[in-house]
Amino acid sequence: MAQTSTVRIFGEFLEEVPAGDEYLTLHFSPSTAPRKRRWSHNGLSADFLGDYFAAFFPGDLVPDSKISQKDSVKGAVSYIANELLENAVKYSTDAAGLPITISLYLYDRQIIFQVVNYASPAAVDKYQQFIRAMLNADMDEFYTQQLEKAALGDGSNMGLLTMINDYSAHFGWKFSPLEAEPELIQVSVLVRLDA
Repeated sequence: MAQTSTVRIFGEFLEEVPAGDEYLTLHFSPSTAPRKRRWSHNGLSADFLGDYFAAFFPGDLVPDSKISQKDSVKGAVSYIANELLENAVKYSTDAAGLPITISLYLYDRQIIFQVVNYASPAAVDKYQQFIRAMLNADMDEFYTQQLEKAALGDGSNMGLLTMINDYSAHFGWKFSPLEAEPELIQVSVLVRLDA
């Protein structure tokens, strides 16, 4: 079981996200709506974020391609935001009564995603075990192992691995117990995408 009394940080976590000119934060209020219904709205929200940031991204055409850098950024933002929101919804505890938050920050050559949700110690323990295994493994071998697990219907965390493998995303995680409710842990996930 995870120690719920200490803050744990993994990967490339930033305590303070650098100030930027363009940013957007969405809060998803806690509700009694079934997760399945909330799940269907994640894609809409992720697409909105992709469209929003593509409008501000100063990308040019990719040489020898009809795809603009803006289109690539739009697709990447939509995919990553959707995966992060799905994980936050899936692993959040409704008992927290606290919102899930996603923030995106746009810089000249970088986008930072920050997602905050609240989870039980059991969910956090399982998540931290996966993070430790991933950080200590050869990524190519680990990716292949997780693909095999996915093929068998086992929990694979392929979304997270796809973000790293296909989009060269850099991750950081912070797990902070809430003082007022020690059985709840704030999970902050930071994803950096270099453009």
